[in-house]
Amino acid sequence: MDALLGTGPRRARGCLGAAGPTSSGRAARTPAAPWARFSAWLECVCVVTFDLELGQALELVYPNDFRLTDKEKSSICYLSFPDSHSGCLGDTQFSFRMRQCGGQRSPWHADDRHYNSRAPVALQREPAHYFGYVYFRQVKDSSVKRGYFQKSLVLVSRLPFVRLFQALLSLIAPEYFDKLAPCLEAVCSEIDQWPAPAPGQTLNLPVMGVVVQVRIPSRVDKSESSPPKQFDQENLLPAPVVLASVHELDLFRCFRPVLTHMQTLWELMLLGEPLLVLAPSPDVSSEMVLALTSCLQPLRFCCDFRPYFTIHDSEFKEFTTRTQAPPNVVLGVTNPFFIKTLQHWPHILRVGEPKMSGQAPGDLPKQVKLKKPSRLKTLDTKPGLYTAYTAHLHRDKALLKRLLKGVQKKRPSDVQSALLRRHLLELTQSFIIPLEHYMASLMPLQKSITPWKTPPQIQPFSQDDFLRSLEHAGPQLTCILKGDWLGLYRRFFKSPHFDGWYRQRHKEMALKLEALHLEAICEANIETWMKDKSEVEVVDLVLKLREKLVRAQGHQLPVKEATLQRAQLYIETVIGSLPKDLQAVLCPP
Repeated sequence: MDALLGTGPRRARGCLGAAGPTSSGRAARTPAAPWARFSAWLECVCVVTFDLELGQALELVYPNDFRLTDKEKSSICYLSFPDSHSGCLGDTQFSFRMRQCGGQRSPWHADDRHYNSRAPVALQREPAHYFGYVYFRQVKDSSVKRGYFQKSLVLVSRLPFVRLFQALLSLIAPEYFDKLAPCLEAVCSEIDQWPAPAPGQTLNLPVMGVVVQVRIPSRVDKSESSPPKQFDQENLLPAPVVLASVHELDLFRCFRPVLTHMQTLWELMLLGEPLLVLAPSPDVSSEMVLALTSCLQPLRFCCDFRPYFTIHDSEFKEFTTRTQAPPNVVLGVTNPFFIKTLQHWPHILRVGEPKMSGQAPGDLPKQVKLKKPSRLKTLDTKPGLYTAYTAHLHRDKALLKRLLKGVQKKRPSDVQSALLRRHLLELTQSFIIPLEHYMASLMPLQKSITPWKTPPQIQPFSQDDFLRSLEHAGPQLTCILKGDWLGLYRRFFKSPHFDGWYRQRHKEMALKLEALHLEAICEANIETWMKDKSEVEVVDLVLKLREKLVRAQGHQLPVKEATLQRAQLYIETVIGSLPKDLQAVLCPP
């Protein structure tokens, strides 16, 4: 019979205050606590200031019972201010991503499963990292000893909604810098009234007298979904601010100086190669890194990435050691010191100031040149992509012409970005579709799944068989780009992205197989099966059916509601056939 069925509490509302004492864990939360809705969007809000004695210091964390470790506090402080080389005057917005160091997570993280099961893989909640969304202000102020007012407002979240949180900060931060604590407390209370992010739904999010309207993407969306449709307008005064996307950046603006190298950069991302991005400021650095890591959608980006990274980071030694190969990470930095420290890295992208001066209106910005790593000199290195890597596929010259024509015709940046995004999406899909088709062929036939036997296994992935299949079912069917596709697949097999893609697909197929097996059992005649079975075998069936039912009800198995109801009926039928003493054990009062 063993072969028959193969197999948060929330924080209490607190007052605004300074960061509390360090704790290795998070504050305990109960499901009914008032901050439950706030936690669905944000972990906490931090204010970082410059202290003459301490340097960057955490002024407050809100809600004040949210516990950050010393390491996390230190990381937030250093990552929330531009490096001294950046010289950012005025207001600057940027993002960072840091490792969560809090040890055991609180039970509220269990909520992730329901959201993640419906969200696109690129928008799922981060299990072990925090995103920081920063609004930094540096202005002259004679009342301050150093002569400058320097402060950052930081939203800490596990959701990669960069567009939404930047828009939110642009509303909150200017007001906060004027009115300070009471304003922030009111905003957090408003966020605590928001509905939870629900994939596939358009939500109205009121904050500071404005209604921000967003649509949370769903994994069943078509590749190019339209902006959220406005609704309930008569009940929304003033009219809502409609965000076209919660996460998509202006790709064209980010990639303008590197358009001629898009093919090479896409391949480096696909292969999970270590890449250092050296930019003049944290906003340019973080946008370039986030744009690069979004190139592979709908594939999940399985490597580490840091949109903004400093020499003070606790992981600095880990990333800069020369005793082993560079880690699979995309690192965004502004300090030229990294050029010296990471000269052994195979790929370094140096981008300059995003200036348009000295250019005719119809020109693209000066494109960074492709240079050999040996040309990487000292701290005054010129903009360029320093790599010995040669792209496997040829450059798409037609795309470059279309984008250049768009610049000449003053085509809006969002239209240019849509062209670029569609090109990258089609390129990734052309690469991944043959892998999907081959993987599907490894699934056992449905007719081979019988109720009372262990389901057959998924066949192993053979790289040689897959490469042979490309002759008649390769990317050439959907993509016009020529080049060494086979060579690209061979390198991809060694990358973290193949491993991540394969594990995810294999897991989905195994769950599908389990669901089909459950359906086969529910369609079989249970009374006939029970006739010659011992009590031990019948009890075993009950226990294993129950286990499957729990998994299915927890959204882990892709089964229909009718199947769940039949499985429940089966369990009741089987228990009813057993002696009263066993029934009492299996169904205690």
